[in-house]
Amino acid sequence: MTAAASSSSSQTSPSSDPKFDLVEIKRHEVAIAELNSLPSSRHVYLKNGNIFFRTTIQKAITYEQKQLDLAKSKPQKLNRGFDPGL
Repeated sequence: MTAAASSSSSQTSPSSDPKFDLVEIKRHEVAIAELNSLPSSRHVYLKNGNIFFRTTIQKAITYEQKQLDLAKSKPQKLNRGFDPGL
């Protein structure tokens, strides 16, 4: 049984800490790499709330990729809101 990274960590994280954002990005990248190393016949479990749901590797990779894209876009959104010229 393999568990993919939890989405609850992104909900409780301090969004202003750039160090945490880098750790979150790295966590999703590692999860994707681990999922890619599993055989295709293997089932994995995704955590949704406090419950784990059985799913395929491809669905778990898609979910982790979306979480990675969201984590990468967070610092860009914060930087766009800050204008040093004002």
